Amino acid sequence: MKTIEALQLDVSIADIRRAILKARGLKLDESSIRSQGNFISVYVDDYSEGGKKRGGGRGGGASAKEQNEEYFHRVQNTKRLLPNIPLVGYPDCSRCVVSKNPKAQTENMLIVEGYGLRACMNTPGLVGSKTRSNSVMENMAVLGIEAARTTIVDELAAVMGNQMDIDPRHMQLLADVMTYKGDVLGITRFGLAKMRDSVLQLASFEKTPDHLFDAAVKGKVDGIEGVSECIIMGQTMAIGTGGMKVVRKLGMGEGEFERKATLFEDAFAEVYGKR
Repeated sequence: MKTIEALQLDVSIADIRRAILKARGLKLDESSIRSQGNFISVYVDDYSEGGKKRGGGRGGGASAKEQNEEYFHRVQNTKRLLPNIPLVGYPDCSRCVVSKNPKAQTENMLIVEGYGLRACMNTPGLVGSKTRSNSVMENMAVLGIEAARTTIVDELAAVMGNQMDIDPRHMQLLADVMTYKGDVLGITRFGLAKMRDSVLQLASFEKTPDHLFDAAVKGKVDGIEGVSECIIMGQTMAIGTGGMKVVRKLGMGEGEFERKATLFEDAFAEVYGKR
């Protein structure tokens, strides 16, 4: 209790007892924990004289030596897990520091190391609308895919914006490509495979022979619709001025077009016909 008072924690004996009961791995019940004053006693179930265990177990078929060994292991396991039980706060947050907000000196800012964005947003005294995390996946799980996209742009700007003059639209385009499927996909061969079923796009990234060999064996067809595929094939990309195709009438009547003569086919037909 002296330690709790020194840390100014709002924790009582009942809170500690409740935390021990909820701890994973201990499997204790109400009768196994007894509190008196500032002391808490934790009892580990033992085998009684009939070979029956109060808290369950293997039953009376085990020998006395096996019973003692199992009881010893349960005691050691309990001693190992008890010091690591979180009493208050959030188990996913390992450390937090209170500092002044550099943008507003009259406000304090809580910097948390770890996870638990939803729990921090709902903490009394914190402004949930101003709480943010640099974890892309946690933002997607808590706030949605648009928040994950914004986080990608902000983190790229924070890392590269101070040292390199990069147009923000490049970072926004990268974030759009990573999140347009409704999930966060990395710019890796696994992420690219989920973005679009294009053989040439995968081959242009890495492991070119493997992708081409698998595509040939499986008989895959590539529509040449993406930027990478069009560049490889020397075609106009379907972006910008190439994103539209105009169809118009030529205004030519019948008979103005004739079949053009072919050199090889006509010569072959002439020679083959004589034979």
